[in-house]
Amino acid sequence: MSEPGEDDAPGQQPDGAQLLRLTDYGGIGMARILTDLRDYWQSLRRGRAVPARADVEPHGISRALDYAFVLERIAPGAARFRLAGRHLIDLMGMEVRGMPICTMLNPSSRGRFSDVLETVFRAPQIAEFRLRAQADYARPELVGRMLVLPLRSDLGDVTRALGCLISEGDPGAAPRRFDIVGEDLQPLFDGGGIMAPSATLSRPPATAGFAEEPGRFDFRHATRAPRKPVPQPRDIPQTPAERRAMFRLIDGKDET
Repeated sequence: MSEPGEDDAPGQQPDGAQLLRLTDYGGIGMARILTDLRDYWQSLRRGRAVPARADVEPHGISRALDYAFVLERIAPGAARFRLAGRHLIDLMGMEVRGMPICTMLNPSSRGRFSDVLETVFRAPQIAEFRLRAQADYARPELVGRMLVLPLRSDLGDVTRALGCLISEGDPGAAPRRFDIVGEDLQPLFDGGGIMAPSATLSRPPATAGFAEEPGRFDFRHATRAPRKPVPQPRDIPQTPAERRAMFRLIDGKDET
């Protein structure tokens, strides 16, 4: 078989046969999207542990743009969408910008997701989730993947994240919510440690003041406060002599 000549048109064989590429005809696989986004995030680091949110540009993730999102941490274990691609909007049937990311999950999976998400910001580290949406009326079963990569805000703290959520199959009737069927935590550097998810990490810290838990009252050591005397009006006699002086003896002579 001869090699293609330099004058041959791109994508066409010397004998005139058309060369087809599967990536040009059909959907892009989940693995490709995840790899593209991870590689782009790695390119932004430039020797740093965590890249900055300001470095993220849409043209850098053109292939993954419909599936990508940017998160803002708003509380321990909680984050909301600052930006979200078209695929996430189609899954929910509405604009998701400003919504908590946990709305993409069923309630039974939200606690676990919050625990893992907090480690992305606090460690920081990388989290990848395996997702499944069960079949229902007008809703076929979906399998999906979610990748969350930490970012630094303009203040320098790790309170932003770049990620993507991609599912395979017809979304069906919106909204579609997923269950977590597994997760994979990865360190930022090879050989680094992993922070294990814990409910204590995603629990808001106790604050002083009115948020304090009320103390317990022990009735065994309670004492009765002394009773204060009831104030008396000035015109009421106080002593026995004063009270006797208020009475007047009446006999028949006084009657008219």
